[in-house]
Amino acid sequence: MAVVADTCIWSVAIVSATVLRYDFDLGRVDTDRLIITALAAAVVHLVFGFVLGPYLVRHQSGSFEEVYALTKLIVLVAAVLFVANFFAQPIFVPRTVPVTAAAIALVGMFGARFVIRSLDSADHAPDSRRVVIFGAGEGGHQLVRSMLRDPDQGLLPVALLDDDPRKKRLRIDGVKVRGRREDLVGVAFREGATTLAVAVPSAAPDLLVDLRHRAEEAGLDILVLPPMSEIVGRPSTRNLRSIDLRDLLGRHPVDLDTAAVARTVMGRRVLVTGAGGSIGSELCRQIERYAPSTLVLLDRDETALQATQMSMTGRGLFEGDHVVLADIRDRARLREVFAAHRPEIVFHAAALKHLSILERSPDEAWKTNVLGTLNVLETAREHDVDTFVNISTDKAADPSSVLGRSKRLTERLTSTYGRRGRGTFVSVRFGNVLGSRGSVVGVFASQIERGGPVTVTHPDVERYFMLVDEACQLVLQAAALGGRGDVLVLDMGTPAKIDEMARTLISLSERTGVDIVYTGLRDGEKLQEQLFGQDEAILDSGHPRVSRVLAPAMARDHLVRLRQATPEQARTWMEEPPGVVLDQTVGWTRGQGR
Repeated sequence: MAVVADTCIWSVAIVSATVLRYDFDLGRVDTDRLIITALAAAVVHLVFGFVLGPYLVRHQSGSFEEVYALTKLIVLVAAVLFVANFFAQPIFVPRTVPVTAAAIALVGMFGARFVIRSLDSADHAPDSRRVVIFGAGEGGHQLVRSMLRDPDQGLLPVALLDDDPRKKRLRIDGVKVRGRREDLVGVAFREGATTLAVAVPSAAPDLLVDLRHRAEEAGLDILVLPPMSEIVGRPSTRNLRSIDLRDLLGRHPVDLDTAAVARTVMGRRVLVTGAGGSIGSELCRQIERYAPSTLVLLDRDETALQATQMSMTGRGLFEGDHVVLADIRDRARLREVFAAHRPEIVFHAAALKHLSILERSPDEAWKTNVLGTLNVLETAREHDVDTFVNISTDKAADPSSVLGRSKRLTERLTSTYGRRGRGTFVSVRFGNVLGSRGSVVGVFASQIERGGPVTVTHPDVERYFMLVDEACQLVLQAAALGGRGDVLVLDMGTPAKIDEMARTLISLSERTGVDIVYTGLRDGEKLQEQLFGQDEAILDSGHPRVSRVLAPAMARDHLVRLRQATPEQARTWMEEPPGVVLDQTVGWTRGQGR
């Protein structure tokens, strides 16, 4: 059809250009020579079209590639006609006709293609979902065209929305921008829409939350485009998916310096404490990709160790001596392990982490988080470990809980050992990790599965979140760039409202009648967490996703007193506000430092 249409358009263009040249005075036209020229134009176009394209290649109708190929072909045909006519004696048509006819042919061929494309795109089934698309940028352009080009997907674009006032009169393949996001309810009603598609890859969380609320008010389903890093080629309807927690968290791909991480890990002996935990196990899987000479998995939970080994090797039989059952509270056992494996790099992920139970059991936090970390640090120093990475938490910034105070003390201990002797000893501080064992998402999912209610402490409570693989990638990055005694704080993006997360999970579950109950903040819990303490100076680390702060070190006799502290002394420090500190000379006092 395209070949027949194009040859006819060339013939009509030659005739039209000739008639225009003579100001519609048909008596001056040499009909025989005009017909020969028109036929010649059609034949030359046909030959060149098959030899050079575009008829050998099936371009998308109306695409840039087809426009380019067609323009090139028309210019070539016009040049051949112009040269042949110029040297003909006498000339067949006025010398300007091939040039004028080329312009007419170009417009005619383009117009024919866009008409065909419009007719093709209108062939949607009556039961297609009528879609309002938010975002009239490149993503919106591609999405509209994909929906019109692929009616089998059952999505028909009926309107566009965009907050940019410059796009108010924009049309994309006949689909008009009808307003801003505030107009969604009215536009959806007028157009009979059933679905909202957000065509803004990597949209900010607050935008998605706002659009989700507006879509619920309008009774629309909501679909989103994932980040561009997850899209192969151009965005299309096949990339659309339901909104999820990743979108609300607004997490971006980690720009990992793989070369620096490889130089740190490759061919080295690595040990991971807490290897059976969520973070520890993911850390082991990522470390294995960088080909360490040995990777030792240490944990006190045999079942968790087996699960980690299964995820890495497909076997859980504890073969080899690199899977080690040990408790970091047992210093003698740690010395045996370090002497046997001689690790060069240690990632310390073992810890007790649940805030509410540690408020009731501060002694356990002291024994594991504080003394256990001190055991690992001392053993690492005794065996000349090159790099030690202590995994901390945002609750260590201006701590108000037992968990926060215990992890703040581990940062200070790591700083103390980092400033003595050789090697790099650093702490890494980040917030909640989605996908970790016991995370709020898992709790909410279980409550929703039981039919509710979903318990949220406070409607305004906010927390920083990371994905477990992202957190571990940045921990590896920290091992490559940390200095002695630094606390490296990972970029956590925008804090997420726990209440919004609960509502999102309920809507995603499609269960009805699930209520949210507010239980009030627990002891030691903050309404909003912060990544940095009020007195901490934020320093550059050399990586855009990592900042650096300094934790004050301790004196040598301070460490001795810390080990010799009675349970009552330890409990006092763990339960009191941060103004209570372990004094360097006289034991426990109330002061200003931390």
